[in-house]
This record gives sequence, structure tokens and C-alpha cells, in this order.
Amino acid sequence: MKPLALLEAAVKKPVWGCQMCGQCVLHSTGMTCPMNCPKTLRNGPCGGVRPDGRCEVKPEMRCVWVKAVERAPRTPWAHELHDIRKPVDNRLWGTSSWANFLSKRDREAPKGWNVEA
Repeated sequence: MKPLALLEAAVKKPVWGCQMCGQCVLHSTGMTCPMNCPKTLRNGPCGGVRPDGRCEVKPEMRCVWVKAVERAPRTPWAHELHDIRKPVDNRLWGTSSWANFLSKRDREAPKGWNVEA
């Protein structure tokens, strides 16, 4: 990892469990990293939420998206929770989402993916 990505990981991993996908949306998901979902969904929930709010894949953990829906209203970006996000661009894993945001690299859609908003 480059120095900026190392600094970002040092701040975000211990506090929010950030997985360093390079396309961070912590602010709009109530400071919940969607990459902690076993299905690595950027648009959730997947529909596999158990009645008790736990994950269908890993029943020992609470659904990441249930947490996001509970937490997001407490942020100024709550309206962004329902935005449709592009699939994760795996080429950006381990890079700094801060740098990718500034360079707009995080807004590039993977080849072949398009959505009309």
C-alpha cells in the first residue's frame, strides 16, 4: 500500500472495520462498511436478512445493511443511503478512497456496467 492508503487504513480499519475497497461509502451508510457483508454488496440489503436482523450467510453477525439503515439517519448524508452504486471495482482494493475520490477514479464504472439514473 502507498503511504496515503496506509494512513487511511490506520484510521478507518480499527474504528469502522473498513475493508479498503478504494471506493468508500462509509459516510452514506451510517459509518458502516458495506464490504463487511459476506456478499460484498454495495447496494443492500440482499434479501437474506434473518427475522432477528442477522446475516443469512454468517448467522453470528448482524446484517451490515440493517446496521446501515439504523445508523444512516444520524448523519448529514442519510439521503445517500438509497443511491444506486456501481459494483465494486476490484482494481481499487487496497488503494486510498480519499485519493480515488479526489481524482474521480472511484466514479469510473467497471467495463460493461451502466445504469440510467
